[in-house]
Amino acid sequence: MAFDHFGILAPFYDRLIKFSEADALIRRLELPVSGRLLDAGGGTGRVAAALAGKAVQVVVADVSLGMLTQAREKSLIVACSAAEQLPFLSGTFERVLMVDALHHVNHQAETVRDLWRVLAPGGRILVVEPDIRTLAVKRIALFEKLMLMRSHFLSPRDITGLFEDLGAKVWVEAEKATAWVMAEKER
Repeated sequence: MAFDHFGILAPFYDRLIKFSEADALIRRLELPVSGRLLDAGGGTGRVAAALAGKAVQVVVADVSLGMLTQAREKSLIVACSAAEQLPFLSGTFERVLMVDALHHVNHQAETVRDLWRVLAPGGRILVVEPDIRTLAVKRIALFEKLMLMRSHFLSPRDITGLFEDLGAKVWVEAEKATAWVMAEKER
């Protein structure tokens, strides 16, 4: 079993890692929607809480029980699950979001396939990742490697390739050291 860095950080995470991108997420996800939204790898629910009320239901899925405990304290619906094997029926969510988490999963291609599986026809996925092409993110990647976090950062092009293999309409918006990868499923 791997060391749970996030379980240890959970009680402090929201104070250490501030979230200020709600408006950008709302715009890129085209919220509000009349369906469900999944925050995959959503940890403490800091992002999901900012989107509450923008979908019929907002669900946080994460593997860290410590992080999910914090999300539950925000009155969010939680599911303890790896992103590669989500416990939801196909087509359950109108919107799927993954913020700053794809580089932490064990199997990125499997994760993208399962995010795509749970996305409803006509739905949109937004993956927000640090842009490994920037020097600042290269330094973060090195730090995480030194902390034995097993992180594996993909370039925006590599992420879009994973979605293109599934037949998605996909595009990227790069902003500072962040890549916003959006994928849509046909109706």
